[in-house]
Amino acid sequence: MRKANARERILETAGDLFRKNGYALVGINEIIAKSETAKASFYQHFTSKEILCAEWLKTMHERSVENHQALLESDLSAERKIRDYFHELRSWLRENDFRGCPYTNTASMLNTEASAIREQVELHKLFLRDFFVELAQQINSGVGRSLGTALFLLYSGATAEAQNVRDVWPVEAATEAAERLIAQSSSESEEEDVSLL
Repeated sequence: MRKANARERILETAGDLFRKNGYALVGINEIIAKSETAKASFYQHFTSKEILCAEWLKTMHERSVENHQALLESDLSAERKIRDYFHELRSWLRENDFRGCPYTNTASMLNTEASAIREQVELHKLFLRDFFVELAQQINSGVGRSLGTALFLLYSGATAEAQNVRDVWPVEAATEAAERLIAQSSSESEEEDVSLL
């Protein structure tokens, strides 16, 4: 039975199609047909495919913010949060057939300016970087920004390469590198604390 809310049906259908086939290969008529929505109803909610895609990315981002905030506020150590986050990436990639990051995939298929989409991609990517920076600052506030940025790049690179090779070894290698960075930063922080005594 189809959802009563046409806007939700359109968003859900478009999201599935964008995720599986890529933004550039999905047409408005296909979205309309598969969401069982009249063309007039589609344009009542979304003025273009670009606006629809931007709204899909925004909706995912809002859910992501909630999940990341819950992790930040959990009682786990910052080191454990980061390790768990990388391990979760490995599971997520397997469960999603190595489709990778929907933000990166969408941005890579744009052949126009598509400012509404690019704005959502940048918003989400900077949010993820700030998430890692906040965790890194809990480990060593002196190198929080540089450590967090390095962890973000390891995470992003592992996601992209795991998608390219359809295997989890890039995530495992990135996890090991992240753990070495964390251990080094933790020991540096302890040395700083001792020197202040």
